[in-house]
Amino acid sequence: MKLKITTVILFGSVWLNPIFPQYSEQDSTYKKCFIGSTFFMLGNFAQSNRPDFVQLNIGYRLTPKDVVSLEFKTWKYAWSLGIPYGKSFEAPEEQFPGYVREIGVAVAYQRFLWKGLYAGVHVMNATQNFVDSNEVKIDEGFQILNTYRLGYHFKLFKDRFFIEPSLAITQRIYHTEMPAEFKVLDDKWGKFFFAEPGLHFGFNF
Repeated sequence: MKLKITTVILFGSVWLNPIFPQYSEQDSTYKKCFIGSTFFMLGNFAQSNRPDFVQLNIGYRLTPKDVVSLEFKTWKYAWSLGIPYGKSFEAPEEQFPGYVREIGVAVAYQRFLWKGLYAGVHVMNATQNFVDSNEVKIDEGFQILNTYRLGYHFKLFKDRFFIEPSLAITQRIYHTEMPAEFKVLDDKWGKFFFAEPGLHFGFNF
């Protein structure tokens, strides 16, 4: 699923680049606030392994190059977040005996580097509910997850809307101990995940 979305992101970036204007150092007017989310919520329509993902972003442009935002999100996952792309990614033998439901808030900072190209850092604090295969909550936890993102900002419809395809590295800075049956699977993998695709969108006001 993530590999398919990455392909769409990369294709879309090439297709949109010659059509829509980018930010420049000469911009003197810009809308300072925005509200948005991510197209990855479309994954909720998948036939299996639905993430039940919801995200709301609220942001403020300090300057044309500096942006801060809050991201409110919740989702569930049934595999370790450290499994890289490959044969083990979402493999049946790596699946948790249930899933983890997370509810979190992230603080994000973006810095525009050149035209629409930006780098961003997202720091998320999330509570965790561990649910077994019978849909019974068996434990609770807490996690701090950092995301280091590189992407491109495309302005749409006279800067009323935007989309931001990106790739990121995620790092699990800290998390409380998982239940034993989850931990034995998670311990096999690292705390970093590389080439996490992103496709945010928003409305400026």
